[in-house]
Amino acid sequence: MSTIAAEAITDAGTGQLVLAAVLAIAAVVLLIAWAKWHPFLALIGGSAVLGLVAGAAPGATVDSFTTGLGNTVGSVGLLIALGSMIGALLAESGGADGIVNRIVNGVSGAALPWAMAGVAALIGLPLFFEVGVVLLVPIVLLAARRTDVGLLRLGIPALAGLSVLHGLVPPHPGPLVAIASLNADLGLTLMLGLICAIPTVIIAGPVFGNFIAKRVPLSVPPVLAAVGERPGSGPAGGQDFVDRDDLVNPGAGDPAELVDQQITGRRRDPGFWPAVLTVLLPVVLMLARGIAELVLVEDTPLRNALEVAGDPVVALLAGVLLAMWTLGHRAGFDRRETSAVLGGALPPIAGILLIVAAGGGFKQVLIDAGVGNVIADAARDANINALVLGFLVAVGIRVATGSATVATITAAGIVAPLATTLSTPEVSLLALAIGAGSLFFSHVNDAGFWMVKEYFGMTVGQTIKTWSVMETIISVVGFACVMLLSLVV
Repeated sequence: MSTIAAEAITDAGTGQLVLAAVLAIAAVVLLIAWAKWHPFLALIGGSAVLGLVAGAAPGATVDSFTTGLGNTVGSVGLLIALGSMIGALLAESGGADGIVNRIVNGVSGAALPWAMAGVAALIGLPLFFEVGVVLLVPIVLLAARRTDVGLLRLGIPALAGLSVLHGLVPPHPGPLVAIASLNADLGLTLMLGLICAIPTVIIAGPVFGNFIAKRVPLSVPPVLAAVGERPGSGPAGGQDFVDRDDLVNPGAGDPAELVDQQITGRRRDPGFWPAVLTVLLPVVLMLARGIAELVLVEDTPLRNALEVAGDPVVALLAGVLLAMWTLGHRAGFDRRETSAVLGGALPPIAGILLIVAAGGGFKQVLIDAGVGNVIADAARDANINALVLGFLVAVGIRVATGSATVATITAAGIVAPLATTLSTPEVSLLALAIGAGSLFFSHVNDAGFWMVKEYFGMTVGQTIKTWSVMETIISVVGFACVMLLSLVV
């Protein structure tokens, strides 16, 4: 996606552009944190403030915003939708349950926290963080109840596995937005992201979980129903993936009850390996493309084939088609039920798509007004490392707004001009640095903070000591890995 404007929408000077950027970001922060506006509307408001203070014509600001919005939806929205469909089939078919149970039941004792981190990372590849939490929390609670390992020693690794994948690895929205905004290579970013993810999950998961469990005594909540008795019940708020209107036979009794009977009565485990291979297929295809671009000669038949197969849209579409058979059919869904699950995957991500789209518009106004160039020039003059700048900007927006997605979008827009001066691997590392910064210190203005607090039955203080510190460790360790990789790529 191009982020370079054909011509600037304003001829304002450096001081005016800096003021416009500061006030625009402040407007977004205040509208989200104080006025409690939805981030979609807050980003629109911030774009208007930016254009107004920068002296751009209203029509030019609107055109810039809508261009960025459309480009972002076209490049990122399709991938988010396809990834959500794979996650929905994984959840509704019982495939995620099968993966979790197979791995968790196969280990015990000191190895169980490591297994929990691994399974969280695996099913976290196609699932949004909130869905992964709903799927894993009942398993964590049951495992903690029947063993003497301890709730936090199991819960922290599970949360770490989900959070690291959510922030650093495509096809999650944050990494996809950063990749699109910076014109980074997706396959290479995926490969480097997985390299960073492994030590980050280990340190923030089993290692920190073992440390904090000794200092924050936490008993297993007595009521499992509060976190969803049926795994796969959808994201926070209890929304189901199944589109019930597509499945209901009018006049056949209560619609919701009927569909629950249809789906749960016929569901069977689609199998461990079919579920694992389905989850890994898009990742393997995209990785193969990234490796091919590094080691194979251009325009050879093999490289051309891998470039097509590893294109993100093709890879994720292949994953959806495979999931329809390996997860839907093998779980006993007929064609109509499979279609209903796929359709039901889209409404829960509508809010995410709107935020991402509006963020793309805000980013484009930043770039078209010339703010990005001003920041880039200042960073070069001050000799500030682009990776450090991207990380710090994302940290500031994350702490202020509580939104990792807003932090990623805003930081990527600000440092995008710097990306044009970097090599291909460095641009990928810049995307990862921004992703790491977007996870820094989740606290009371983040919906994920309250979700974890309620699911694990913790106080606010306990949640800060556990979840908030874990997120900070993920951010810092992830960024440290990025900086280490920058020395060798």
